[in-house]
Order: sequence, then C-alpha cells, then structure tokens
Amino acid sequence: MDFTFTEEQQAAAEAARGVFAGVAPDAVPSPSLTPGAVADDFDRPLWRRLADADLLSLLLAEEYGGAGLDAVALCLVLRESAKVLARVPLLESSAAMAAVQAYGSPELKAELLARAGRGEAVLTVAAHGRTGHDPAEFAVTARQDGAGWVLDGVQTAVPWAYDTDLVVVPARTAVDRTVLALVPRGAEGASLGEQFSTSGERLGELRLESVRLAGREVIDAEGAWEWLRELLATGTCALALGLGERVLGMTSQYASKREQFGYPIATFQAVAVQSADRYIDLRAMEATLWQAAWRIASGAPGALPASGDVAVAKIWASEGVRRVVQTAQHLHGGFGADVDYPLHRYHAWAKHLELALGPAAAHEEALGELLAAHPLG
Repeated sequence: MDFTFTEEQQAAAEAARGVFAGVAPDAVPSPSLTPGAVADDFDRPLWRRLADADLLSLLLAEEYGGAGLDAVALCLVLRESAKVLARVPLLESSAAMAAVQAYGSPELKAELLARAGRGEAVLTVAAHGRTGHDPAEFAVTARQDGAGWVLDGVQTAVPWAYDTDLVVVPARTAVDRTVLALVPRGAEGASLGEQFSTSGERLGELRLESVRLAGREVIDAEGAWEWLRELLATGTCALALGLGERVLGMTSQYASKREQFGYPIATFQAVAVQSADRYIDLRAMEATLWQAAWRIASGAPGALPASGDVAVAKIWASEGVRRVVQTAQHLHGGFGADVDYPLHRYHAWAKHLELALGPAAAHEEALGELLAAHPLG
C-alpha cells in the first residue's frame, strides 16, 4: 500500500495547522465545572478563519468556489482540528455539502453550495436515530404530498443543531427508500430539545411534526444516505486519531519530566510498555482510517464494499481512542484530573467520539455479515 499524500492534500493539512495553531483547547469553561453547555455557539471567529483559508470548501468543485479535493484531504484537516479540540461543525458541514454536490439537484447545488463553502450557510447532519442505538434512517418518515414532502419523527443528539442553518435528516419513505431532507432551522413543525455531550457541547433532539418541505429540499437519489453516513463515520475516525495523537504526545512529555525515585517515569518498563501499546493503537487507527478514506474518495472496488473498510476503521477508532485517554489518565496520576490541565477535556471529547462511533462489537458484527455475504477466496 502507498499512503503517500498528494501535494494538494499535504497543502490542505499544512493550511489547517496554520489556522489551528492559535486555538486554545481550554478557551471555554471546563465541562467538568459547567452544569450546562460550555458555550452558546460554536467558535465563529475560527469558522471565519477556516473560510478565509478555503478549508470549508475543500470537497467542493471549482464551479462552487472549492478546491475539488477528496475525503482523504478532509480527514487530514479533521485530524489537525481534533488536536486542539476545535469547536466547529467542520465534519458535519463538509460532509453535508459533499452529499449535496454528489446527489443533489442542480437547483439545490446552485442555491446552497457556494454560500456554504464561504461559511455563510452552515449545515449539520442528524445521524444518531431516535435513541442513538437505532439506524438513523428509521427514526423519521417522509411521505410525498403533491410536489413536496412531509416529515415526522425524532432524531437525537444532533450536533450543533442550535447554531446551524440546515439539518440534513435521513428519512424513510413508504416504499422503503431513504431520502435526505434539508430541514431549515426554525421550520414550522420542527422543534429542538436541549441535550449535552460529555464534552459539554450543546446537542439537539430534533422533533419533526408534519414538517413540510419543497421538493428541491429533499434528495431522493439512491445511495445518498449510505455514502454520507460512511463519510461521517470516517471523518469521526479522523477526529479520534488526531485527539489520540495529541494525548499520547502530552503523556510522553509529562512522563519524560515527572520523576519517581530519582528517575523520569518514562524510563520505567511498565510505563514504556503501556505507551508502546497505545502507539500501536494509533498506528492501527491511522492505517485503517486512510484505507477507508481512500475507498470513499476513489470508489475503487475491493473484496468487500467500502462499508467493510469503514467498519474496520470504526472498530479501531472506537476502542483505540478510549484506551489512549485511559492510559494517559493513568500515567498522569492525579495531575490528569486537574481541571487547570487540559487532559480532562480530551478525555471528555474522546468519550463523545467513542459514543458517536458506537461500540466496536456492533461494527464487528456488521463486518461479519459483510464477510458472510462476500466470501473471500
């Protein structure tokens, strides 16, 4: 395998490092000390800097003001964003834009994409179903009514729901097909209930009661939701990787300075072995991430559908990010729980990502079903 990135992909990552260089992970109140949301909105100044650096329009074609890059480039940027706990809907908005570009009508593309690429319109995606444990596409029903559509149902834990302009909602039709509905914030019949993530960010339970949308606001192309779901999952794996790399770096720095019995604890065999195990976790997370992102970006055929590669990446990311932050907390001792030190924030974000990805056992089961349906040999 050749995981060498193209010049354009490397340039995107370099631009992201420049934009995120000034971001402080502790710029908002600690989730450990805040009973509600840590902030009322996402980081709008950072969002504007991302727009100015053309990092919001990475996946858009040139005709919409974009760079025409792919999922690999997006994951490189997301990886950098997670290292500083960037509080922006970069994954959700980028993935939603990409889905509109790939499957939306010419009218919808012309109306939305250029504005979204400039950061003027912000999108998010409802991807967690009614409870967080059921498929998102079954949580909302969509029925046609003349030239429009009517939506009913509930989606839980919608990220940035209070702060974005449109929520992309997967919904099931009477003929057992999934459509993507672009629900404007404040649409008649749509309401939000406050929820909070482990990271202290405000989520929204989106309730839809006979919400009417025009035909152009619904994407009914075959495979649109499946493609968007896999891109979101792969992007979340990229966030887990970036967060894990930063946490292991913090642990390495701490262990090289913290002394016990006159020696840095990094020289102790037990510490070195645990750190080495977590390094292996990160390398496995990285390899499986790029495999999944490459399959999505290239559409290349394989022994299994791309969803198989995504499942493997999710298995490693979900368990790997948890192991990395747990080991970091252990090796930091009581210092890791100090709210004046940022490690506890990374732990809270890691738990949010782990929950968003879902349990590794479920992905292993899905992978087993794919293997049964596509025997290797």
